[in-house]
Parts: sequence; structure tokens; C-alpha cells
Amino acid sequence: MSQDKPLNQSLFEAPPMGEQERMIEAILFATAEPQSKKQIEDRLPHGCDVSEALVHLRKRYEGRGVHLVKVGDGWAFRTAGDLGFLMQKESTETRKLSRAAIETLAIIAYHQPVTRSEIEEIRGVSVSRGTIDLLLELEWIKLGRRRMTPGRPVTFIVTQEFLDHFGLETPRDLPGVKELRDAGLLDNRPPPGAVPGVLKSEDDGSGGEEPDDYEADDDDQDDMFG
Repeated sequence: MSQDKPLNQSLFEAPPMGEQERMIEAILFATAEPQSKKQIEDRLPHGCDVSEALVHLRKRYEGRGVHLVKVGDGWAFRTAGDLGFLMQKESTETRKLSRAAIETLAIIAYHQPVTRSEIEEIRGVSVSRGTIDLLLELEWIKLGRRRMTPGRPVTFIVTQEFLDHFGLETPRDLPGVKELRDAGLLDNRPPPGAVPGVLKSEDDGSGGEEPDDYEADDDDQDDMFG
């Protein structure tokens, strides 16, 4: 009489940890976008311990040319930071951000969730519709919850794509004030021509300021990191 296990028994047993690691490795190599723990669990056999497998897999790739990194609430394989220069010939600079876009993006990253009027108050300059639209088009920011204040203005927050592009796990990994000053990226001087208490319009060629009519769905546009 055969001593083999019944055919269906494997359906009720989680594979060994080494096999779980291999499965997750295959999933992450086959997908371009970071995968959340839930997305990975949905693809694996019942009973797999995704959290433990990710810890082992991440450790196994330490010191290699490719690292397993956490991006927001997802996981992905990325080239080791010190080897990024090898990819420079493959990358193409398709768009250069204006100073207005860079400042607006930085304010959203450090102060999220933040409204358009709050961005203007911090910058001391009105924010054009074109600047916000550009950042939305790049998928580096998205709409957050509406504020429960008169007019219910929308808020803006950074996206997982933003974190992935800049190699951050969460917004808390953004450089601090001292690091920015040491790198010469932080200047306490007001923008040229700024007058205290008066907003200066920024000209992006869009024909001036437009109403803040972005639409946010309270059910779908949850704060990403709130």
C-alpha cells in the first residue's frame, strides 16, 4: 500500500519557510510596482507567514546588488544605493521641475495633509493651478481628505510613487532641517520681492489663478500616512 500523502493534503499545509521565500521572491521580481503584504498573501497558499518570510528574504539580500526594501506599505526589489551610477545611462531626464513645483512638493511632503491656502501661507506666494496639476500628473502627490472647516478645502499628501522615487520608506525618513542646511538646500531668506502679509502671484503661463475646484472622495482619498 502506498505511503504517499493524499493529493489534497498539501492544500492544508503551508510550504516550508524556504519555499515561501522563493514564492515571494518570484512575485516581487515579476511585478514593477511595490506589493503590499496583503497583495502578497493573496497570491500565496493558505497559512504562509508573509511577515516572517519578508524578514528572512530582506536579510538574505543584504550586501547584494539588489535589496529588498519597504516603500510605504509595499515591498519591492531595488538596486543597491551605491550602485545607482551603473543605471545612469539607462535613465532619461524628461522634465525639470520649476522652483515653484519643488517648493510646493517639499511643503506637501513635510506638512501633509496640507491645503492650498496653507501652502501659499508658508511660501508667501500664491500657488498656480499649473503647479499643482504638474505634481498630480507626475503622481507624486494626491488628494487627501477634505478639511472639516468652512468650504471644506481639499488637502494634498505625497504618494507611494514619491517615496519610491526618492528611496524613502515613509515621510518620516525625509531629511531634517540640519541635514538640509548642511547640504545648502535650506534658505531662511524670503522669496525675491516678497512683501510680508502679501501674496505674490507666480506665473506659470497658465493665465493666472483658477478656483480651487479639485474633487476629493472622503471614502477613497484617505490620508496615506495619517
